[in-house]
Amino acid sequence: MATVAALGAAWAGTQALRSPGSTAASAASSASASASVEAQSRTELAPGTVFVPPADPSSAPATPSASAPAPAPPAEARGSAGASPSPAGSKPGPAAAAPAAKREPAASAPKTTAKAAFAPGYDSAADGQQALDAALRAAAADGKQVLLDFGANWCGNCKAADKVFGQPATNALLNDSYHLVKIDIGSQNSANFSILRKYSSGGGSYKMPVLIVLSPPGTVRTDTHQSGNPALTADGLGSFLRQWS
Repeated sequence: MATVAALGAAWAGTQALRSPGSTAASAASSASASASVEAQSRTELAPGTVFVPPADPSSAPATPSASAPAPAPPAEARGSAGASPSPAGSKPGPAAAAPAAKREPAASAPKTTAKAAFAPGYDSAADGQQALDAALRAAAADGKQVLLDFGANWCGNCKAADKVFGQPATNALLNDSYHLVKIDIGSQNSANFSILRKYSSGGGSYKMPVLIVLSPPGTVRTDTHQSGNPALTADGLGSFLRQWS
């Protein structure tokens, strides 16, 4: 009888280990450990780097559909468009006035391209996607490249790069060959993280600044998250800009 009782107690213990409560506790413990590892990875970042979380599939925007057809005109417009001509015997309208004499356009002054003043830092309130879209439209019109500069206002390397970009010779290279878009990734802006993930597939920790050159159609030509940053000096950044212009 003692043996039977012992076997029964062992069986009950096994069932308790397999119970839903035990499984849930184990899963919670595993999730807590995973979160702890991720939190530790964020706190151990090297200076001048930022952790970009992976994309959340549930938050991905819907794929844009084809352009919707133009709306039908109002009933009044359809009625007026299909109205029958005036009945016979009605008085004709006044004769159309003769066209005015064509004037020759005045000679215009030759167009000059203004050099854009370089603005250091990253605007955390700016719409990064809107700025990128505008740069791509301008690039499609003039054939320049688009330079994406992802960084943060607290990043020392970003400040060093800004200092060089603001120098006359480097700024001339930027204006002549690029449309510069500076995007803040230091304030945990999820929309800006999405732009970075779109053009740089490395993921994880990014050493700033991340410089990405796009062709006018929007194709990635180079990504310093993959290739490494050039020296953040006049010679280093100047060579980089000339290489991809």
